[in-house]
Amino acid sequence: MALKLKQYQVDAFTDRIFGGNPAAVVPLPSWLDDSLLQAIAEENNLSETAFFVSSEKGFRLRWFTPVKEVDLCGHATLATAHVIFEILGYSEQVITFETHSGELLVKKKGKQLEMDFPACPPAPCEPPAALTEGLGRRPIEVLAADDYVAVFDSEATIRAITPNHVLLNQLDLRGVAVTAPGTDVDFVSRFFAPKFGIPEDPVTGSSHCELAPYWANRLGKNILSATQVSRRGGRITCEVKASRVALSGYAVTFMEAEITF
Repeated sequence: MALKLKQYQVDAFTDRIFGGNPAAVVPLPSWLDDSLLQAIAEENNLSETAFFVSSEKGFRLRWFTPVKEVDLCGHATLATAHVIFEILGYSEQVITFETHSGELLVKKKGKQLEMDFPACPPAPCEPPAALTEGLGRRPIEVLAADDYVAVFDSEATIRAITPNHVLLNQLDLRGVAVTAPGTDVDFVSRFFAPKFGIPEDPVTGSSHCELAPYWANRLGKNILSATQVSRRGGRITCEVKASRVALSGYAVTFMEAEITF
């Protein structure tokens, strides 16, 4: 007998189809074998596929890139909350996700969804040679947390970067966030993670757990507007709250499908 699973594709951190960051969301009655979850993510070939099952506190949530499981993913969490609220009709105002990064809360905030994530402030570091060579220019500052954070002087510089993914794939951390002051927002960024099968991520919630504390400290404000200036683009409102970061954005459903195997 064939196994059939519902799957939803959601564009996160955008209010329009074909913008933001697409994620696949797969509700499960119970966990499947990890190799099968990874195969589904590889087949989808999106930056993230999210899988969730019901739990006593709410839902257990896991995220897979096309090549491996990750500990935290912002846009796929936003996409999953959108599916649970808007498609599955969840009646509570707050969703509790149990994840490898601890409990993550997502609540409705007007027409947007607000995610409560752990802050991950980056610390200054010496830039590896592969970083500056891979970005093709020297940042004015380099910091590190889960990713390298390379700070530049302008939005135009961020948009003009053409990374060498072979070199960036040699780095020891997850990926590289490049960032600068924005022209009409507090800061802009792009994110590259070739070693996770994601040459450039369209919009990255987890990197803003690093970027928001940096910019909050630099600008002296706790609520920040941000744009990830990838080709698809996406907007995130960040609020730094001590050891947490609240990330708010829109999400829209692109597709409903059925997996059969």
